[in-house]
Amino acid sequence: MEKQSIKERIDGKISEIEKFTEELSEFMPHGMELEEYKQDLKTKAVCERYAEKIIEAIEDLAFLVVSYKELKYPEYEKEIFDILHENKIISETLSKKLKEAKGMRNIIAHQYGKVDDELVFEAVTEQLIPDVKEFIDQIERGYRKRLR
Repeated sequence: MEKQSIKERIDGKISEIEKFTEELSEFMPHGMELEEYKQDLKTKAVCERYAEKIIEAIEDLAFLVVSYKELKYPEYEKEIFDILHENKIISETLSKKLKEAKGMRNIIAHQYGKVDDELVFEAVTEQLIPDVKEFIDQIERGYRKRLR
């Protein structure tokens, strides 16, 4: 695939992630306690779905960056964030957070056991949006500036 085409897809994926996080912010359980969240099926469903969409889009973006930079392609999906870290595109801390987020996404998407409402609530209210912003910032610093 042509590099310019990949660059355009990367820019589009970043915009998609930003749109999803803005939309999630509108539905987040602001001021809601965990027990209220557990009882509010609509809020739970929206938060779970947006978490899933955001994490999928982050993973897609990671693969696009690997392709653009012509880095070693991972043998397993879960290695994608390690590859970005090894190539100094994202930090080790962020790589670990994103692998954990991917694990949570897999539970939500594939129902590997019962979805842990507390885990999703904490992720959505405290971690996901800051981690997404950090990921985009690090991608822009470690990747975008080299495109120009």
